[in-house]
Amino acid sequence: MAGDESTHQTPETLTEEQAGRMLAGMNEVIRAGEEMRKLRAEMIKVFAGFGWTQERIAQLTDMSQPAVSKQMAKHKTGGPQPPMELSLDQHDAPWLEGRLWGLAEEVSETCHEAACCTRYLNELTRGKKHFTPENIDRLRRLVEEDLRVHRAELPASYQAAYDEISRGLDLPSKVTATSASVRRSIAHRIQRDLLRGDL
Repeated sequence: MAGDESTHQTPETLTEEQAGRMLAGMNEVIRAGEEMRKLRAEMIKVFAGFGWTQERIAQLTDMSQPAVSKQMAKHKTGGPQPPMELSLDQHDAPWLEGRLWGLAEEVSETCHEAACCTRYLNELTRGKKHFTPENIDRLRRLVEEDLRVHRAELPASYQAAYDEISRGLDLPSKVTATSASVRRSIAHRIQRDLLRGDL
């Protein structure tokens, strides 16, 4: 047995392929972390526009009040920004993408993750895929398929939301001043809450 073990020598270094596979996963996590930090900083600006105090924002973001103050000072551009509009009836691409994302999550959860869109949705939300026009179009097709296949399980409000989102995505209006990731995230949350009756 000792002789057999000696035939399996440990390599002195990793191959480039091994290192590449190892680092690919790490880079995804790091990239996602950086994107989330940037998104949180942008959200702090939006919350300040709603007139929320630094103390309240610190509680919501799980940050210290001085850290929130520093973020707000870093991103301050002139006077206070007007509050962001929260009506679902907005037609810029990021807003509609956020609504589609929220609808897809509701479809996936209602179908107990047996939905066609579940796997693709997970790749988008984990940062393995990005919110490109091609990926959004693919998600649209999967949600459309789920609405057809699982019609009996899904509330009529899901189809109505999809129809509205889909019409908007066919002819999106120009993007507003707020960043795409912020608009996408807020629309996602509002759409989910609306479908759940939490609004």
